[in-house]
Amino acid sequence: MEIRLLIVPYDSGQRNVRMGAGPDHLRTAGLEAHLTAQGHQIDVQVIESASMKWQAEVQTSFELMRAVAEQVRAARAAGRFPIVLSGNCLSAVGVIAGLGPQTGVMWIDAHGDFNTPQTTTSGFLDGMTLATATGRCWTELANSIEGFEPVPDNAVVMFGTRDLDPGEGPALDRTKIVRLKAGASLGEIEPALQTIGQTLDKFYIHLDMDALDPAEGRANGFAARNGFSNEKLQELLATLASQLPIEALTIASYDPAFDTEGRVCAIALEAAGTVLTGLGAPRVVR
Repeated sequence: MEIRLLIVPYDSGQRNVRMGAGPDHLRTAGLEAHLTAQGHQIDVQVIESASMKWQAEVQTSFELMRAVAEQVRAARAAGRFPIVLSGNCLSAVGVIAGLGPQTGVMWIDAHGDFNTPQTTTSGFLDGMTLATATGRCWTELANSIEGFEPVPDNAVVMFGTRDLDPGEGPALDRTKIVRLKAGASLGEIEPALQTIGQTLDKFYIHLDMDALDPAEGRANGFAARNGFSNEKLQELLATLASQLPIEALTIASYDPAFDTEGRVCAIALEAAGTVLTGLGAPRVVR
């Protein structure tokens, strides 16, 4: 398969710090070699902020989303599968815009990222990603991203989300978003995929590495207990890729400073390979 790695080395508008250091670390730790060894052809595009001399979290983040959308669109037009390595989850909004309307979202994350400026207690913009993607906040800036349309709630499935801020749980409870625990069985997962697969013809996997349980390794400073084992994560990714037409993958929120033994890095590399292997397998029809 022809792959385009899109590197977005930013966290909160700052380049190559904290989780922004993750994309380059994953690349230099061997992601390209790992995928090449599996028979894939790789090219790489590093995405930069348009305002290189001045970074402001909101402005810079939306500049990056616009650039991600453009590069995802270009990758698909060239027949390449986009794998986005991103410091923040916010790149998801750009990926969704780049894939176009009627894109289903498989959201694998310890966090809901469902805050808005009115509900957040931290002010962390990245914690508003899914709320932005579903049209709940930052609407004017989101509409400035070419191709962006809000994702309907019933086009989102969340996996392993467990660490919610006070305003997020009630807000999610009022939606039609499907939420499955990290320990969900295939018997619980497959019916949800079958239902959503009947209504949409393209999907996107968003993998935040803190979806992992800290016992597997700490992906960043926001890790939360009761997450995925590596075995369950790889099983989920293989299931998604074999049962749905996946058109892009993001691996986000990896801070190598917390991964001193390299365990999360190895899992991230394995995850990319698992998705691509699943895409190459015969589609499962149920």
